[in-house]
Amino acid sequence: MAAVTAQARIEAPAGRIWERLTDFDNYSRWNATHTDFPQGGPDPLRTGAEYDENMKLMGFPAEVRWTVRQLLPERLLEIYGKGPMGVALAMRYALEPDGEATAVRIDGEFTGAAVSLMAGKLKASASAALQTSLHDLAALVA
Repeated sequence: MAAVTAQARIEAPAGRIWERLTDFDNYSRWNATHTDFPQGGPDPLRTGAEYDENMKLMGFPAEVRWTVRQLLPERLLEIYGKGPMGVALAMRYALEPDGEATAVRIDGEFTGAAVSLMAGKLKASASAALQTSLHDLAALVA
């Protein structure tokens, strides 16, 4: 298993950040691992919604089938995915209002036999991508 976390205090209200976080048509403007949604993002966004995403993980293309596990508008988006080579992914985006700003935390988890072979490299690559994503998200909502 490889687990990663990134967090930042973004100078914007949770509602504005949530709008960008769930704007699937413009996901590539802030999400460093995103390539595209072949059939579009989840529409409507709801618990149980499924959608496909093409991503780059460690520089390699990956197709992931996501399911929305938990959804609390302007607070939490938790998704679970199945990727290539039996890899399971979980992503959790949490927003906590902090005065005029918002504390944003992204947690990612990768499991499966293939992950154990490359856990260190995957963790380093995913951590860097999450930090870049938070930086780009903050720039979009500023």
